[in-house]
Amino acid sequence: MDDPKTLVSTEWLAAHLNDPDLRIIDASWHMPGAGRDARAEYEAAHIPGARFFDIDAIADSRSPLPHMAPPPEVFVSRLRAMGVGDGHQVVVYDDSAVHSASRVWWTFRLMGKTDVAVLDGGLAKWRAEGRPVEDMPPALRDRHMTVHRQAGLVRDVTQVAAASKLGDQQIVDARSPARFRGDEPEPRPGLRAGHIPGARNLPFGQLFDADGTMKDTGAIRAAFDAAGVDLSRPVIATCGSGITAASLALALERLGHRHWSLYDGSWTEWGSFPDLKIATGDA
Repeated sequence: MDDPKTLVSTEWLAAHLNDPDLRIIDASWHMPGAGRDARAEYEAAHIPGARFFDIDAIADSRSPLPHMAPPPEVFVSRLRAMGVGDGHQVVVYDDSAVHSASRVWWTFRLMGKTDVAVLDGGLAKWRAEGRPVEDMPPALRDRHMTVHRQAGLVRDVTQVAAASKLGDQQIVDARSPARFRGDEPEPRPGLRAGHIPGARNLPFGQLFDADGTMKDTGAIRAAFDAAGVDLSRPVIATCGSGITAASLALALERLGHRHWSLYDGSWTEWGSFPDLKIATGDA
């Protein structure tokens, strides 16, 4: 089941850990109220050779929205400084309840880099198996990087509003059912409660087993079917701020569904504009 372009097991990573062209990235990110410091946790213990990818810093600093996708030149500059470049096989992991590694996987794919996979089960599974960790920073060497931004993998608010009105693309929301229905307030202040009209709800947690590994393709397909998603049609993934939506994108890619994109602003953007319509209740 290992696929170096989507998802690899801890066994795969252990077997390739010393490959000269392997680059490992810790992409842990936590919700603002989680009380955790992802960088401090990385510095205390990480998979040998891992670099830390700061999702909030490697972003579009010109946008008022959180961790919007970085411009290509920012991505290239920061990744080269981390010693990641052309010809590298990248494996991204996290130790996060929101499976933030998927977001960095999507960011690489947005930049046209396809030799990138998420570590199935993340750091928790790696450590549970007694595999090595270290607290030393890796030795970094600059490596040239070429990117080709794939505009089709991202959607802005205008494109999502058109999809909501026309129904030509399915909008699938990865937030919890209570947030989707508008039954509980959003974690970010100032946002309305509810969902984009016409959206379907597939909470990202339904894609994973109890040990944090992604479910097999049969179970993933069943989850999309149960949410009322037609996998023969294009999908726009959305969530609170573009993090957990990336798990939907990764799952779709695992299924061989190539017509997907991610709404980068997600509900943080949509819910802040009073002139955009919202819906409440079930899909």
